[in-house]
Amino acid sequence: MKERIIEELRNIEKEKNIKILLACETGSRAWGFPSPDSDYDVRILYCHPKDWYLQLGTPKDTIEIMLENNDLDFTGWDLRKALGLLWKSNPPLLERIQSPIIYIEEPGFKESFKSLAQECYSKIGTMHHYLSMSKKIYDDISSAEEYKLKKFFYGIRTAIACKWIMERDEMPPIEFGIMLDQLDIPSDINRRILELIDMKSTQDESYMHSGESNLFEYMKNILDLADSNFKGLSGGKGDMDKMNQFFIETLSK
Repeated sequence: MKERIIEELRNIEKEKNIKILLACETGSRAWGFPSPDSDYDVRILYCHPKDWYLQLGTPKDTIEIMLENNDLDFTGWDLRKALGLLWKSNPPLLERIQSPIIYIEEPGFKESFKSLAQECYSKIGTMHHYLSMSKKIYDDISSAEEYKLKKFFYGIRTAIACKWIMERDEMPPIEFGIMLDQLDIPSDINRRILELIDMKSTQDESYMHSGESNLFEYMKNILDLADSNFKGLSGGKGDMDKMNQFFIETLSK
């Protein structure tokens, strides 16, 4: 499938007259808990020729393409849009520049972008994203007799990301396994999460699960703690001049 994805990415480059700076996988495959029928969530950062940025209007700065019965999902952001989101410490953007599954990368781009990202990293802004998501999922499924295991993982991963934000200064990693390895999580909780990851790898996305009261209790404890610590978290300290310079230099290559 990797060759098929790269082929389509090169087609997109030609058709849209863009240069792909980074194309990577996100979603469950990058998080580390895919199902056998998980789709491919390909995320693209790209730039146009310089003259494109001199238009008076507001040209379309995104790409959205679905292929093969929606099993291949291509979404892209133009570099200028991506830098604007980076300034706001946009969590999905912070995730994709850490993806372990890379399809295309302009040499040096990802590391330079990540350096800017760490400077712009806002704990309070990122916490707002993960905490809101995790609380909604917890409210939706914690009392349900059955729920999609897929949805449970969306909830527990974002809760653990909240724990990471409270305890670490680095951006939360996209890979769930890194958070499980590097945070102090009770051994029984960690072990059960890993067992469920193994289970999910054998079940379709539609699989319904039940129980796991201990995991829901642990999740709730993290969310309550995050709620109480939210207002004291730091914001980002990005340098707009440095971001402008990065933008200009990238377009000049």
